[in-house]
Amino acid sequence: MNQNEFVQLITPFKDKVFRLAKRLLVSTEEAEDATQEVLVKLWHKNESLSGYASVEALAMTMTKNHCLDQLKAKRSSNLRIVHNNYTDREPSLQQKIEDNDSWNWVAKIIDQLPEQQRMIIQLREVEQYEFEEIAKVVGMNETAIRVALSRARKTIREHMLKTHRYGTV
Repeated sequence: MNQNEFVQLITPFKDKVFRLAKRLLVSTEEAEDATQEVLVKLWHKNESLSGYASVEALAMTMTKNHCLDQLKAKRSSNLRIVHNNYTDREPSLQQKIEDNDSWNWVAKIIDQLPEQQRMIIQLREVEQYEFEEIAKVVGMNETAIRVALSRARKTIREHMLKTHRYGTV
């Protein structure tokens, strides 16, 4: 496989790889590094990629594993995860401001979810993966994924109700 064929192969899903890495690692810079590492690893496997049923699923699995390794390394060395990737923008319309505020709350709540639920929410709700594809990436059965997704959605919903009703729920 030459370089042009490889680029055509990875182009449809490279942004998904980045978004998953960003969801897991939080920092944009670390997510960019992780994405680059995964794509380099895929390039080194370029001769054997035709043997995989889904190169995208392989890439997402490699991303998940790489990011989890990065997080474990940080925990063991007691480094703090830095996230400086939130920028405040002031939209001109009130609705845009409210939507942005709600999205920030949801993102913060998702960041507080257990790692597994966070990953499943990212793959299902953001990346729009089917349950079967998620099962392959995370190595769980579909029923367990549905349960974890349901719990994650319930947690998000409860936190949002508390936020928007000022704790009256």
